[in-house]
Amino acid sequence: MITLRQLRYFEALARARHFGRAADICAITQPALSQQVKELEETLGQALVERGRGGVRLTPMGREIAERARKVLADVRDMEDHARSRRARLSGRLALGVIPSIAPYILPALLPLLRREYPDLELELHEAQTEVILEELSDGRLDLLLLALPVEAAHLQTLPLFEDPFLLAVPSAMELPRPAPCLPELMAGHRLLLLEEGHCLRDQALAVCALRERGRIDTFGASTLSTIVQMVAAGLGITLLPEMAAAVEGRTEGVELLRIAPPEPSRTVGLAWRRASPLEDDFHAFGEVVRRAQEGLAALRK
Repeated sequence: MITLRQLRYFEALARARHFGRAADICAITQPALSQQVKELEETLGQALVERGRGGVRLTPMGREIAERARKVLADVRDMEDHARSRRARLSGRLALGVIPSIAPYILPALLPLLRREYPDLELELHEAQTEVILEELSDGRLDLLLLALPVEAAHLQTLPLFEDPFLLAVPSAMELPRPAPCLPELMAGHRLLLLEEGHCLRDQALAVCALRERGRIDTFGASTLSTIVQMVAAGLGITLLPEMAAAVEGRTEGVELLRIAPPEPSRTVGLAWRRASPLEDDFHAFGEVVRRAQEGLAALRK
């Protein structure tokens, strides 16, 4: 008989493509995970993985079973959510995915509010790029996402929460008008520093600046805004910074943050969840706490 444990372990292996990493994801020993996968193969009468020194590869049957396992696990998660929806609001386990350009700036204000108002909530956090957490939401590994909108997927429901304006981060010695225009002409004279490929903030900044000439774009392989701001301080270019990050990144010596002339560009921060989830009321309640956390941060910046 196939068990949910076997499906969970095999699905983790299908994602990690390595027994050791999959065991870490599942918080078990590698031999225990390997045994469960072996028992699943024996039950199905099919080899699901090709084992090698560098990791594992899924067989054609393994790829099919992995996809089916994801759907089964997502359905089980929704069943659990349905039972949770009958309990107190925002109680029990909630797996939250957050993108890196939001997590370090709002979580320090958000988490204390959640602990105070919903003490029975067991929040599990996962910080990763938009594409990663969207996949994990679809697969049922996450319940809720806090990210930049829009995201287009028919099976997802979204809730816009607030606008997060962009500021211009420049070296302190740079002479620019106040407020600084963010126009193609301005970008033409300065190198734009952006996060590496895969970060939604990169695409948003390119859209704001109407810049498509890649010769004037540098990433330095940077995966955090803090790294980009350090590059600005070193005089290597300029960047766009979400106002949410201003209180932290604006303390960097040698960097000045400037308002952009109207119409002030911004990103929309909001929530996303599976339409099939019965926890919509909980997610709206969560969104209200996020709004209050952001309002508190905005008041501190004034």
